Amino acid sequence: MVSVLWVVGFILVTFSIGYLTYGKYLAQFVELDEESDTPAHKYEDGQEYVPAKKPVLLGHHYSSIAGGAPIVGPITAAFVWGWVPSMLWVAIGNPLMGAVHDFTSLSSSVRHEGKSIGYIIGQYVGERGKDMLLWFAFLLIILVVAVFALVISLVFNAYPEAATAGIVYIGLAVLFGIWLYQFDLSFIGGTVIFVAGVFGSIWVGIEYPLAIFGEHPEGVIVLSETAPGFVPEILDSANIGAWLMVVLVYGGAASVLPVWMLLQPRDYLSSFLLYAGVGGSLVAIIVGSLITGMDVTAAQTPENVGAPSFEIAQDAWYGFFASGSPFASDLPLMPLFPLLFVTIACGTISGFHSLVSSGTTAKQLDKETDARMIGYGGMLGEGLLAAVAIAAVAVIAIPADTGGIGLALPNFALGGGAILTALGVPFAVGEVFMALVLSAFLLTSMDTACRLGRYMVEEVIGTPQTGIQGAGANRYVNTTVIVVAAFVLVGSGRWADLWTLFGGANQLLAAMALLTVTVWIANWDETKQLVSTGVPMLIMSAVTITALLWVSMYQVLGGRLLGITAEAETSALGIGSAIVQIVIALTMVFIAISLLRQGYSNMLEIGRLGDEPVAADGGEPGAGDD
Repeated sequence: MVSVLWVVGFILVTFSIGYLTYGKYLAQFVELDEESDTPAHKYEDGQEYVPAKKPVLLGHHYSSIAGGAPIVGPITAAFVWGWVPSMLWVAIGNPLMGAVHDFTSLSSSVRHEGKSIGYIIGQYVGERGKDMLLWFAFLLIILVVAVFALVISLVFNAYPEAATAGIVYIGLAVLFGIWLYQFDLSFIGGTVIFVAGVFGSIWVGIEYPLAIFGEHPEGVIVLSETAPGFVPEILDSANIGAWLMVVLVYGGAASVLPVWMLLQPRDYLSSFLLYAGVGGSLVAIIVGSLITGMDVTAAQTPENVGAPSFEIAQDAWYGFFASGSPFASDLPLMPLFPLLFVTIACGTISGFHSLVSSGTTAKQLDKETDARMIGYGGMLGEGLLAAVAIAAVAVIAIPADTGGIGLALPNFALGGGAILTALGVPFAVGEVFMALVLSAFLLTSMDTACRLGRYMVEEVIGTPQTGIQGAGANRYVNTTVIVVAAFVLVGSGRWADLWTLFGGANQLLAAMALLTVTVWIANWDETKQLVSTGVPMLIMSAVTITALLWVSMYQVLGGRLLGITAEAETSALGIGSAIVQIVIALTMVFIAISLLRQGYSNMLEIGRLGDEPVAADGGEPGAGDD
């Protein structure tokens, strides 16, 4: 038997080496300058451009990028192909690809007045390229909102305690924002009070667990046993469908509020959950493996799970096509290449991070030199969350009779709670805490995605010239479009299709972001090497285009619509969801290929590295350029 300590130790070593060597090199490579004015200072407006202290911004950025995806992706991959391929892709791919992507996306945006990656590529390949990338990002936003809202609903259904705790946590974040920005009270004092309140919400959740509909164990507060007809049953549960609707409404509302009211304070508070969840679990794995062990009995776990220990109970390898997976009967044909890489997604590299980096973080960066810790270091921190996720499910090895791969995901809380018993945390408390960690970060990513989607549309439209454009630029209108489209997309609830589609689109956007920074660097200085961003861009382009075609053609078209490779959809919502998924996937592939051609053309025009650098300062294009 192999201890999870070896898994975590291997990842910690590769990440430490990456930050101390490659991360330092990249900071020098893009010439970070502590004395330069950042966009947050140049354009401070109290709404979007707001300079933030490094720990506050790190909390926002870390919470926004980490979310629940680096938990969900590695768990899914570990149950499909085994824990070894999942561990290797996280340990090696993160410092060489993901952290490079996040850091360079943030740095390029800071050098372009805090603008998005769409704006940046438009400076070098033209307005058409800008609009195409922004529409690509907008489609990904819809996928992010849909998938994350579904997982939040799954967690709230499985853990009613986390639903209550999550509601209390959101309320505390709003009060903390008022404390800081309206009453101008002590930052340190507020941190102590409200962080304590967030952890206290766990007790409130345990005492007053909440469900909306259905039958639940004794002690759960159920608003109504019967759901009205307009509430859809997602995965055969009206409670999941109801939470899905509530979460989507929350995401839309949160996205239009000023950043000081919810986004900044909520992400700062949630960072303490993340630090405690990740840091506590890592310490517990070390202490528990070497000294204390776990304090969980078989009676405390679901049937057929048994008493866990720090020895890995999950298989290391389930086969290239996942034929040995405990969920094999519920899955379509899942070849390791290319689907492993897009399934893990955010644990290793994520295009969504480029939207966060260039959408909100760059507008709040206090000093350029903060970018190394926040960009490169933040992504490594997300990789540690992925490591904890792999460890949590590896010690539990949830069987297939839990209800399928989608319903196994909330049980991250089960393994995480068991791990925390090594530090003396009661299993019941640790389980709810880890469920809150998962749901809290899914919430942060989901509503941040809604806000970023609004930015995308507003940037494409620019100054409205017609009534239709005016409506499209309206924050309430375009946010509603995002939320409604996400609801339709998630209508079927088929996890294998939804998650791999999201992962493929997400990492294809990462390839486009790497294309953007590669073009920027090439136009900036003809002496700059393009290997650090160019090689990951080419690798991820090949992997993700192949994956999106596989999912859309084999899994969705061949299965859900034609009934050849899987059971066909019969409901109108399910059929509509499948059609939308195919359209999104093929549109993304078309846009990506077009952008790659435009980037290649730009490289040819400037002689690859450029006979004359188009921009002399790493920022605005030089005179005479379009």
